Amino acid sequence: MENPPNETEANQIQLNGAKKPKGGIITMPFIIANEAFEKVASYGLLPNMIMYLIRDYRFGVAKGTNVLFMWSAATYFTPLLGAFLSDSYLGRFLTIAIASLSSFLGMVLLWLTAMLPQVKPSPCDPTAVGSHCGSATASQLALLYSAFALISIGAGGIRPCSLAFGADQLDNKENPKNERVLESFFGWYYASSAVAVLIAFTGIVYIQEHLGWKIGFGVPAVLMLTAGLLFLLAYPLYVRRNVTKSLFTGLAQVVVAAYVNRKLSLPDQHDSFNSYYHVKDSDLKAPSRKLRFLNKACLISNREEEIGSDGFALNPWRLCTTDKVEELKALIKVIPIWSTGIMMSINTGQSSFQLLQATSMDRRLSRHGSSFQIPAGSFGMFTIIALAMWVVLYDRAVIPLVSKIRGRPFRLSVKLRMGLGLFMSFLAMAISAMVESFRRKKALSQGYANNAVAVVDISAMWLVPQYVLHGLAEALTAIGQTEFFYTEFPKSMSSIAASLFGLGMAVASLLASVILSAVNHLTSRNGKESWVSDNINKGHYNYYYWLLAIMSFINVIYYVICSWSYGPLVDQMRNGRVNGVREEEELLDIVGKGFEKEDLSEVVKKN
Repeated sequence: MENPPNETEANQIQLNGAKKPKGGIITMPFIIANEAFEKVASYGLLPNMIMYLIRDYRFGVAKGTNVLFMWSAATYFTPLLGAFLSDSYLGRFLTIAIASLSSFLGMVLLWLTAMLPQVKPSPCDPTAVGSHCGSATASQLALLYSAFALISIGAGGIRPCSLAFGADQLDNKENPKNERVLESFFGWYYASSAVAVLIAFTGIVYIQEHLGWKIGFGVPAVLMLTAGLLFLLAYPLYVRRNVTKSLFTGLAQVVVAAYVNRKLSLPDQHDSFNSYYHVKDSDLKAPSRKLRFLNKACLISNREEEIGSDGFALNPWRLCTTDKVEELKALIKVIPIWSTGIMMSINTGQSSFQLLQATSMDRRLSRHGSSFQIPAGSFGMFTIIALAMWVVLYDRAVIPLVSKIRGRPFRLSVKLRMGLGLFMSFLAMAISAMVESFRRKKALSQGYANNAVAVVDISAMWLVPQYVLHGLAEALTAIGQTEFFYTEFPKSMSSIAASLFGLGMAVASLLASVILSAVNHLTSRNGKESWVSDNINKGHYNYYYWLLAIMSFINVIYYVICSWSYGPLVDQMRNGRVNGVREEEELLDIVGKGFEKEDLSEVVKKN
């Protein structure tokens, strides 16, 4: 969160006879290109990385996947740190510039692991008789992990700041078309991100598979260098705003102040309005009665000692405003529903196993005369395509058509969309388990029990349905959660709303690593073959998928409970309707029952 331009900056921005205004449309290609090239470079490294770790660093499947889970967790967690540093100390421009350099250096290090033979284990054929293939040394692993860390740091600075920095260039309150300009920018921003990920999953993966790791890692490094240079090239054109206190600091102050004032007694509800500290123009004269222990953070014990002559608290770590207290309460309230998305993120993070499956299957587009094979790492594009198609069809076809048939405006409630997405995630894992059972049975019948690299006579197109379902799950739950956070939080918490889903992905990657390690340990005891064995035909990836499917089904039940206990949404409490359609009627029409019926009935009666 950054301050508006000060008077000096405003004078620089204004158009006059001597100076051109800063910001504007002219800066958009540089900002969008920086984000797009970063996404092509970083996302292009992920799909095939498990194969690089297995073949060149001789990692086992479980170890290699765990390393990628940890890398993914770091990549999703660092944007929180990047947003904090940007808002509080560095500013968005400097954060993006430093992050671009970090990403570039990380990709150069990764490229060096492919170029220099001495920085990774020497080539060795583990299947050769009498061969003793050594593992990577500590220094070799340190170089590899340093590359991963630098790339994660770069993503942590670029991803949370690019969108806001672009909006800074266009946000002109005096422009009557300001909202339309910002809307157009957001559309182009997300469209470029989607195209970048598709290029990464197709072009970069194809280069790695057909031209090798040297070029496959070199191209992302060149793209990242281009991204950084393009961004810096427009330095004189940018609007650069001052930094201010981060919202995260304000929330931390509430926790500290509530603890410091823990021994104070809360006043009666009738006498509370003059007992709590609030800013002059705030509508919140007193905090809500939920989570009352936090109310002590804004409780005034001695007005002369705690509040200055200007009306501001002398020590915000001992006395906070009612607005800050309610912001923290809003964050705590959404945590249960936020946690339900973690299981979906665990499921979508199983790309390493899906890559091994695709590698062992016939990847030709047609089994009759076609020689072109879809790269195993490119199957993730079906997830992106399904996500994009649902967003477009739902907005441009489903809503207008159903609204016309019903004779009134229609939309799926955000709660229902999140629930449907979690159910789609469960279906995706169940189908993954069934397809893997069929693939493994076919491999064993063809005599490939001891040949993990053999191509089974079964089309890899059988994997497409699970990828599509993962895409639909993300389109419903991921987008639904983001919308949910934005509508439930105050405007001042928009930066946290944007960060919560990424935080869920980080937690999901850590939990996925824990689950995988536990499964590998428990199923390999007493000399048994692990479910996640390095030999895909000897292991039981299908059992592992069924375990995730069962956990996903339990998560759906957990979500229903969380959704019911959360109660009506902010919009529902305001007027009982969303876009003219009663949520109660909508749920009854679509699923035949409304698990929110009691809560919504009360809201409808009140309105």
